[in-house]
This record gives sequence, structure tokens and C-alpha cells, in this order.
Amino acid sequence: MKDLLGEIPSLTGRHSGEFAALCTAIFWTVTALAFEAASKKVGSMIVNLFRLIVGFLFLSMFTWLYRGYVFPVDATANNWLYLVLSGLVGFVLGDLCLFQAFVVIGARISMLLMALAPPITALFSWIFLHEELSPRSWLGMILTLTGVALVVLKREDPQIKTRFLKKVRFSYPIWGIVLGLGGAIGQSAGLVLSKYGMQGYSAFASAQIRVMAGIAGFSVLFIIMGLWKQAFRALSDRKPMLQLSLGAFFGPFLGVSFSLLAVQLTSAGIAATIMAIVPVLIIPPAMILFKEKVTLKEMIGAILAVGGVAFFFI
Repeated sequence: MKDLLGEIPSLTGRHSGEFAALCTAIFWTVTALAFEAASKKVGSMIVNLFRLIVGFLFLSMFTWLYRGYVFPVDATANNWLYLVLSGLVGFVLGDLCLFQAFVVIGARISMLLMALAPPITALFSWIFLHEELSPRSWLGMILTLTGVALVVLKREDPQIKTRFLKKVRFSYPIWGIVLGLGGAIGQSAGLVLSKYGMQGYSAFASAQIRVMAGIAGFSVLFIIMGLWKQAFRALSDRKPMLQLSLGAFFGPFLGVSFSLLAVQLTSAGIAATIMAIVPVLIIPPAMILFKEKVTLKEMIGAILAVGGVAFFFI
């Protein structure tokens, strides 16, 4: 992990972890947009598998150059156990939900729902590790949930009222919202398992183990679902493959590695807070590239959600 920091002096300062988290947010913004475009053409399942394979190639080249190992052969049994579990939970279960959410409700709303990952992570810590949450933390969680609700919910016709309140309905398909929430939960559980599994081990080699577990998990799913023929046909479609490669470079390679780097170099709360700014970063490119119309209410909701995450941890 620290090999990269030694190569780039600007990352060795006192705020190196915060800078790594900011880089992660930028990387995830790029990868979300690239994978949305690719998923709509070849399907989220194919994108999920191929982006891990391409990402693994990038990681292997990097670890060979900077660590002298093509594979993480120096990892302990404890590293392997928890990082494999993290890869299965985060990549296979969590990202399977997230990438399908890209197709159903788009990258921007999906990544807004992913802003729930930090408070969910803290909630898991409270439940399973018995870590107490302060009143300030609970308030931050409420603010985040309020921001998400502001975006995904809208009022029905003002003329339609119940006795006490107006009816509301989802602005986006409820299945897409459920998938987005599944992605947030998967990322949260994967982060907790990763931090426990790394124990000072290289962030890039740790990412490599997680990606290997993800590839194995999706390969089994492809056999069960009979998707291999469809996957090989997708290889001939050049444009989505280029988009997929771009997303793999910024996602499974740089994004995942820098997220683990950030967790090691600063507190998980600070890192998670900075990484949660993706919903705000993604608004301008979503408007430009996909011609999405962003309402003032949605912009306020995105800012409120991320502000709630910041209030929750800082």
C-alpha cells in the first residue's frame, strides 16, 4: 500500500488519507457514469464480471511493479478469510444490486442512495461491535435519510388528499430504490470486513483478493444463469467494452484500492464522509452527458444527504 505513497510525495503529508478519500470519490463518479452507459447496452451482470476481470489485470500489473508480487501470496490466512468474505458481500451481492440500479433508476440516484453507506456502516458497528452512537450521530443519520427521501419521494396530485396528509408516491421505480439500498448495505458490510481483514496489509493487494473473490462469485452465477454465451457475444461490442474498461480502471483498480488506502491512513468516519460526496459530484456530468433534468428539490436533497453524512461523522 505505502509503495504508492512513496512514489508520490504529495500523498505522504498529514492529510494523505483525506486526499485518498477525495480521489476515491472522483474515481467512483467516473466509474458510475461509465458503468451506467455500458450496463444499458450489455446488461449489468456482464458489466459486473468483466469490470472485475479487467480491474484484476490492472491490479496485478500494479502489484507486480510496486510490490514484486503478481498475486497476493504474502497474505495471511486471516487476510484471505475476511477479504474474500468482503469481496463476496461487497462485489457480488452489493454491486450486483448497485449495477442493476444503474439500469433501473440511473447512476445519479443510485449513487445518492449509496450516500447511506456511511451511516449504515456505523449502524452495523453499533449492532455487532456494540459501539455507542451519540445523539449527534443519530441526528446525522436522520438528516441523510431526509435528504434521500426528498429526492426519491414526491407528492401526488395536490387535489388528492387523505384526511390527515397528502398521498406520496415514489419518483422512481421502487425496485430500483430497493436495489440501490442493497448496494449501500453491501458496501457497508464489505468495508467493515475489509478493515478487519487488512490488518495493516497492502491496500492494493487487499483489493486484489476482494476482486478475485468477486470474479469467483460472479462466475458461479454465470454458470447457474447460463450467461456465458451472452457474455462472450458482448466482447464483440466495442463501445460498451471501452466504457467498461474505463470504469474498471477507475473502479475496481483505483477506486477500491484508494478507498482501502483512505481507511488505513485516516479514520473510517472521515474517509466515508469524503467518499460520500459522489452524489454531488455526479450531478453536473449526469446533466451534460445523459441530459438528465435535475430539479432544485433533487439538488437540495443531494446536498442535504451528503451534509447529513458529514454531520454524522465530523
